[in-house]
Amino acid sequence: MTRTEKMTGGEAMIRAAVANGIDTIFGLPGAQIYPMFDALYRMPEVKHVISRHEQGAGYMALGAAAATGKPAAFAVVPGPGILNASAALCTAAGTNKPVLCLTGHVPSEFLGVGRGHLHELPDQRGTLASIIKHADHISDPTNTSAQVNEAFHQMLSGRPGPASVEMCWDTMAKPWDVEIGPGNTQIDKPGVDEDVVDDAAKLIAKAKNIMIMVGGGALHASEEVLELAQTLGAVVTSARGGRGVVSEDHQCGASSAAARRLWEDTDLLIGIGSRLEMQFMRWGSMMEYIDRSPADGPKVIRIDIDPTEMDRLKADAGIVADAVDGTRALIKAIGKHGHHAGDPDRIAAAKATARKNFEEIQPQVAYLDVIREVLPRDGFFVEELCQVGFATYYAFPVYEPRTFVTCGYQGTLGYGFPTGIGVKAALPGKAAVSIIGDGGFMFGMPEMATAVQHDIGLVTIVFNNNSFGNVRRDQQTQYEGHLIGADLVNPDMMKLAEAFGADGYRVSSPDALKPALAKAIDKDRPALIEVEVERGSEPSPWKYITSY
Repeated sequence: MTRTEKMTGGEAMIRAAVANGIDTIFGLPGAQIYPMFDALYRMPEVKHVISRHEQGAGYMALGAAAATGKPAAFAVVPGPGILNASAALCTAAGTNKPVLCLTGHVPSEFLGVGRGHLHELPDQRGTLASIIKHADHISDPTNTSAQVNEAFHQMLSGRPGPASVEMCWDTMAKPWDVEIGPGNTQIDKPGVDEDVVDDAAKLIAKAKNIMIMVGGGALHASEEVLELAQTLGAVVTSARGGRGVVSEDHQCGASSAAARRLWEDTDLLIGIGSRLEMQFMRWGSMMEYIDRSPADGPKVIRIDIDPTEMDRLKADAGIVADAVDGTRALIKAIGKHGHHAGDPDRIAAAKATARKNFEEIQPQVAYLDVIREVLPRDGFFVEELCQVGFATYYAFPVYEPRTFVTCGYQGTLGYGFPTGIGVKAALPGKAAVSIIGDGGFMFGMPEMATAVQHDIGLVTIVFNNNSFGNVRRDQQTQYEGHLIGADLVNPDMMKLAEAFGADGYRVSSPDALKPALAKAIDKDRPALIEVEVERGSEPSPWKYITSY
């Protein structure tokens, strides 16, 4: 039973978020949001993780949402704080993660008048709305519960995504008579059109070599996708977001590199919660044209909760539905129309050949083999934009959904380390490893202080080639070796770890990485493992990502 209580607007925002299942707030206190943090001080049941930068706070919430599949929240000051966190919100939007941003605004009398008040951002709500799924302003704190509930409703309905709720500085600080009711329970999703499902089942009945492509929209549908794959004897693959929906050591599971070998004779593609970027961009054209209605290649069935996806890439049968509901309906319809049995030997041969081929990407593959061997099956792996990170797309087997954490198409350099802190903070009982290049690590390096202060046992492996490796290679191969901004001078990573109070390990080979990683995971303390890599020595990993 709810009752009206006297509380500040800031406390109402926190209590409304907690009513929706939030148990941790990542963030940084500041003048306009002091009331929220004062509420946290008086709410020991809510954990707070204080970051060193607003972007870090946003990424930590992203990591928590990615690892758990549940909403996560962070709080930062308005204006520059929001802009600092916008890269994380953009990444949450690109990866469809329910991340809630709680923020303030200028005093209500100054709202919209352009007087230049502290941290004033013209049309902050509009700026946020251009990036995220839902942005709201609370002017009457008695409506806080309803408006925060609506933010959660929007984050979780249809295609998931981030939201923000703001309140003016003075409104947040004043006490009000507020009733905080139960959290949101309404999650909208479309019904399944059985006629379209029947059309899809008829396409399946005619197909012989079927490929199932899963994305982040299928992470909660692992059981259903596996049943569909086993029913059809079809290969299941993913580029990034859907890794682990079907384990890659299952006979139906395959890396993207193995799937590429099966693509040419695939006569039906079933996309589940996926933009099908890999097949129609990576393996087609990333620069020259957009094919919205593929005329060549296999027939296409799509299951996606977002109806606009059916316009972005038209399918022969477009099922607008949640991945679980759509896949279940399709399995049922297949029983009526029948299907050809897939060839498991065909899949196994493609996997073996792909592994043999990408073995040439060294030392990246050897390092990934070690990490995979040491990291538990249910341990979390946070990839990054670095030479080893790119190779993970095909050379790091993933066995369980959500355990491969990615920035998706946004490609936000430096996201991985703070995101990994959020992963480990959300699930402290699970092993978590973040890999990152030296360039990307320096983006969020101060968050090592956050990990140490809050005893968050993330293991971070920094592959240090003293350069932005991709930039360097591109300038050498495409711009006549005109190197500018590619080579870096870095601090001593071991002294850096020591200064922060983290454990530090330095290795220079896969054999040396194995015991260091095992020890770091076992100790469950913040740890930095530096892998020394000779500048310019790594071969390009892109051969097995793009068309080949």
